[in-house]
Amino acid sequence: MQPVSSDSFSDIPFPDLPCTIGSIRAMTVETLDEGTVRLEIQFPVPGYPHREAVLTSLRERLHQVRPDVQNVEIAESLNVIGPKSGGTVGLRVKNVIAVGSGKGGVGKSTVATSLALALQHLGASVGLLDADVYGPSIPHMTGSSGKPEVREHLNTDGSIIQRVHPVEHQGMKLMSIGYIVPEQEAVIWRGPMLHKMLTQFVSGTEWGELDYLIVDMPPGTGDVALTLSQMMSLAGAVVVCTPQKVALLDAIKAIGMYQKVNIPVLGMVENMTGEIFGRGGAAKAAAEQRIPFLGEIPITAEIRVCGDESRMQDLLAAGSPAREALLQVATETAMQAAKQFLSRPKQTSLEILQ
Repeated sequence: MQPVSSDSFSDIPFPDLPCTIGSIRAMTVETLDEGTVRLEIQFPVPGYPHREAVLTSLRERLHQVRPDVQNVEIAESLNVIGPKSGGTVGLRVKNVIAVGSGKGGVGKSTVATSLALALQHLGASVGLLDADVYGPSIPHMTGSSGKPEVREHLNTDGSIIQRVHPVEHQGMKLMSIGYIVPEQEAVIWRGPMLHKMLTQFVSGTEWGELDYLIVDMPPGTGDVALTLSQMMSLAGAVVVCTPQKVALLDAIKAIGMYQKVNIPVLGMVENMTGEIFGRGGAAKAAAEQRIPFLGEIPITAEIRVCGDESRMQDLLAAGSPAREALLQVATETAMQAAKQFLSRPKQTSLEILQ
């Protein structure tokens, strides 16, 4: 039996993404024995929503080019694509995504934590960086404890360097000033100290190889977004807001800030949707700003309880009323990050001013 070439499948598109199987080299073909072919497809996004359509296209194409094949085995895997954010500062992370808001109190840290957990649940390797120095929430929300460790590493030139190793909890790497400063102690820093800490957390930390590094930003606009934009080419930013107008006005300011510092806005998430705060405000604002709407997260007692009791991962359990909403936000965020990566031209990195 003549081998089947992967070129036969190269023009099959990934629906809703500006790429084909061939353009991102997502396919391998192996002829096992007489009449049997094994296809291995690598999906570029966790939770890819058009998985079945791609698998159907593969089977149909194989039947067209080789009708003599009797059996087909399809193996699926995940190979996340991204701009490899932060390569210039030593990061081995495919996508760095900032989660921000125009003001505090809209559940930004809840969304950042649940986004990281949902992406991990869908099979991606994920880290979570708490950049909110004045109000770190990640240690409590994830139920994690311990302290980052400083370890010695052998550099490529033979010298010894020191690297910070983040806290690891349930397979996720975490970094927050909340692991370093006592819980009751306030952090009182000026901008230069904030810049130095963030640089240490990003470029001086041994994050390893990750598909996504989610950054929980401080509320408002200011130093952190500027520092991140100078250090690396972010995959994009997610803007969180609640449905009411006062929150939307500040969210639009956050969108403008990200655009000014050349961080792509992946979209808006409406948090606390329901009878109390209303519904649809973020979707309307996203349409007016011509940016994607990533989904809405309902206001439920379960989300509040799981956050208070440090068990946010339970929100993704079967039967959780928040599960589908959180997975949808994660999938849409990953899809928008992939679209940005596949569509945007290469950008020149800005020099970091010391």
